[in-house]
Amino acid sequence: MKKLITAIGLMSGTSCDGIDVSIIKSDGENELKLIGDYFSPYETKTSIRIRKLKEKIDNNLALVTNKNEIADLEKEITFLHSIAINLILENLKINKSEIDLVGLHGHTIFHSFYEKKTKQLGDGKVLSKLTGLNLVYDFRENDIKNGGQGAPLVPIFHKLLQKKLQLKEPVVFVNIGGISNITYLDLNDEMISFDSGPGNFLIDKFLQLKSNYRIQFDKNGEIAFKGSVDRNILDSYLSDPYYEHLPPKSLDVNDFNLSGVRGLSVENSVTTLSDLTVQTIVDSLNFFSKKPKEIILCGGGRKNKYISEKIKKISKISTLNIDEHKINGDFIESQAFAYLAIRSFLKKPITFPKTTGILKPMTGGKFIEFK
Repeated sequence: MKKLITAIGLMSGTSCDGIDVSIIKSDGENELKLIGDYFSPYETKTSIRIRKLKEKIDNNLALVTNKNEIADLEKEITFLHSIAINLILENLKINKSEIDLVGLHGHTIFHSFYEKKTKQLGDGKVLSKLTGLNLVYDFRENDIKNGGQGAPLVPIFHKLLQKKLQLKEPVVFVNIGGISNITYLDLNDEMISFDSGPGNFLIDKFLQLKSNYRIQFDKNGEIAFKGSVDRNILDSYLSDPYYEHLPPKSLDVNDFNLSGVRGLSVENSVTTLSDLTVQTIVDSLNFFSKKPKEIILCGGGRKNKYISEKIKKISKISTLNIDEHKINGDFIESQAFAYLAIRSFLKKPITFPKTTGILKPMTGGKFIEFK
């Protein structure tokens, strides 16, 4: 058996609620041992600061005009990542000397394939010094430089999970984070992935703004269950040409806005936005030649019962949370970036023609050896 590498993966998602941390062991291929996970929450002021900065950055120029604020926040985010690493090691009683590698995704504040630019907050060089660990970061840039979309990056890990869990193909993994993305795995080892549309982002943002941040998200879909769908507004959202584009394709949360639900009640707004998430996920299944036998839900949105139940009802496909396979669906992405760090270190591809649109399988990430 090939040597297993022990890696920490770090992910700060669009919910801006904190840092997901995972430790895995893998050979970068088919071996996977999930060691443990930890969530390190941001203070409310940090979460709000990230959200407000993110809203300012809607093009390349904004990255320049806000460079001082970006640099200042990046220092804070990097330091908080170092604390998160210390906390998981302490929590799992693991000595730092046992860790071979860290995979840092950082927090995305801008991603645009069209402008050939992606920016994640998190300084890899500084984090390596703070922790005394070898580190891989900047996973998306090489793909974008070579004509890919730079996203999604998690499909190769979904493929590993499919093998580990012995799921029958064709199977679809649906990660419902700020954006929803799909990974389709077929019998002939085919792997197709793309962003299907909004996930939690619009729902979360609407509730946060309406409640002055007292309500962060629609817990269990309770608000959505109380409202009704405004079909005209939903159809207006669905008329966006993005949904007709063939994959591969990717999105940024700034590609969406709340103007469509202006004037609706809180409940009807949340229900309509939730149905937008559901409908774009289910419609995306039409891109595949064979109907999947199973839909596996990951990410925070899998806990929204309104969304998960409606996906199952409309698609008429067996739909399960990945937790039912005894894997915590909150940490799939942090586990994935530990795995991607290992693959990057071993010079193995992390992006593929039918996941990001790259011409050939491509490695990525920048490696820093702690000295």
